[in-house]
Amino acid sequence: MNNWNSITVTIVREAEEAISALLIEAGAGGVEINDSADYLTHEDQFGEVLPKVEQSDYVEVTAYYPENMPIVELKAELEHKIARLSDYFSLTGLSVKTNNLSETNWEEAWKKYFEPARITHDLTIVPSWTEDYEATGSEKLIRLDPGMAFGTGTHPTTKMSLYALEQILRGGETLLDVGTGSGVLSVAASYLGAKEIFAYDIDEVAVRVARENIELNPGHEKIHVSANNLLEGVTQTADVIVANILADILVLMTEDAYRLVKEEGYLIMSGIIADKAEMVIASAEAAGFFLETRMIQGEWNCVIFKKTENREGVIGG
Repeated sequence: MNNWNSITVTIVREAEEAISALLIEAGAGGVEINDSADYLTHEDQFGEVLPKVEQSDYVEVTAYYPENMPIVELKAELEHKIARLSDYFSLTGLSVKTNNLSETNWEEAWKKYFEPARITHDLTIVPSWTEDYEATGSEKLIRLDPGMAFGTGTHPTTKMSLYALEQILRGGETLLDVGTGSGVLSVAASYLGAKEIFAYDIDEVAVRVARENIELNPGHEKIHVSANNLLEGVTQTADVIVANILADILVLMTEDAYRLVKEEGYLIMSGIIADKAEMVIASAEAAGFFLETRMIQGEWNCVIFKKTENREGVIGG
């Protein structure tokens, strides 16, 4: 059984996105956020009854790292970087704690916070262990167990990726999902009409979890999951490529993406912290893409590029 180290940062709510970015840049595939404000009304707009939680001005942001990573040094470096945020956020009440836990305990820890969440007009993410949630109207349920893949679909970067897929997909497309993680974007693409989907992740754990999640949902037979480093060596062309990973990684794949996207096709990139957005845009434009849409939620950006010679109606065209 694998063991994992966690780092939990308790900090004022306003610093949540900045801390999330620091933890991800340190090597985490994602973060878990425990925020009492999520339970403020005790009932959301979709009728889900939430538990009573004591309200606090602080949030807990937790990231998980393999046990072979130097957690003591990682914690010290993180504390140093957080100290430099004092000009922007109050550090009153700050704490940084580490913990060691088994893979099984890690997976169980998610279940306390992972509730059904309606992400877009038609897409709702439902934990695989929730049995009593039923779809209404046009609502489509994405059954998901994030396991070790760090992805419940509710982070702003994933939400914007889902919004982008809803904008782009019309039915019948071939799609490449780079850094698939929990597989949520591949499942969503299948619901939205994509004809064939090829999902890649460099992490063997993520590949396993993605396959398990995909099999929980209808249409799984048209989704093919395999281990791969970004788009290296891929020859499958596509109408749409989507990648929700770190900005520094995204810039490494823009040329391969341009090679594989069909004419008039799209590249969706998310997971981009605000101060690295221009770097990603410049990389995609240098490869030949044109920026069509840019979405911003808090400190996160999602960009949609088009491969086209017809620049009319395209930003910058």
